[in-house]
Amino acid sequence: MLLAGAVLAALVLVPYLFWRGTWFGGPLPDTQLEQYLNDDGHPRHIQHALVQISQRLDRADPTVQRWYPRVATVGHHPMSELRVTAAWLMGQDNKVPEFHRVLLELLHDPEPVVRRNAALSLTRFGDNSGHAELLGMLRPYVMRAPRDGVLRYRLQLGDSVDHNTLIARVETGASEPVEIRSPLPGKFQGKIAAEGARIAKDQEILSIDPGPDHVWEALRALYLVGAAGDLPDVERFKRTPPEWPVRISQQAALTAEQIRSRAGS
Repeated sequence: MLLAGAVLAALVLVPYLFWRGTWFGGPLPDTQLEQYLNDDGHPRHIQHALVQISQRLDRADPTVQRWYPRVATVGHHPMSELRVTAAWLMGQDNKVPEFHRVLLELLHDPEPVVRRNAALSLTRFGDNSGHAELLGMLRPYVMRAPRDGVLRYRLQLGDSVDHNTLIARVETGASEPVEIRSPLPGKFQGKIAAEGARIAKDQEILSIDPGPDHVWEALRALYLVGAAGDLPDVERFKRTPPEWPVRISQQAALTAEQIRSRAGS
């Protein structure tokens, strides 16, 4: 049932894989897993090893604890895809102080999907430090201009976007325009700056409505840590687009009910 799922399931977004369609194969022997986990020359090997550790954690295998220090280190890897995966993995064992410390640091990561996984994983530690990120998962995400220049949109309002989808370009006068790509999945729903407008660096230019997976995870987390002030954001999802899974509107109702019960209202 949804209630049990909200309490017991891992509250983390499954990490996006930058090798789409890749099958990581069967279980790695310990020696190879260790080699892959420390193979800084091949990021794909590191993610392969992280996924294998996660699978072994699902089976309550205590031997993976030997690799916890390296998992925590990967939380600061230069590649955001690996930081996403590490944040996801660290949420699977909420008894590790080092994981807790690194997740708190990842709340300040430049990539929003890393911050969101960190916030969700912290909820598993009983830590509500990522509360603002959880609410942000229910709200439009506003993007800012990376450079001064002229804005040229590549998509239409209402178009769906995935991580790294090209939304617009900024013509700067240089030979190549600067690309603006979505950092999150969702729907392109807001043109804050008009097509062809001259924009300044850091100016708000567009917004992306949240995708169903991010809404779902945020609602489950807020079931555990949400406060009365969160109710307007939560209850907005009692009614969802017809193409969204019905479980999301059901979870919104359950989360709102639990928040009210916790607040004594």
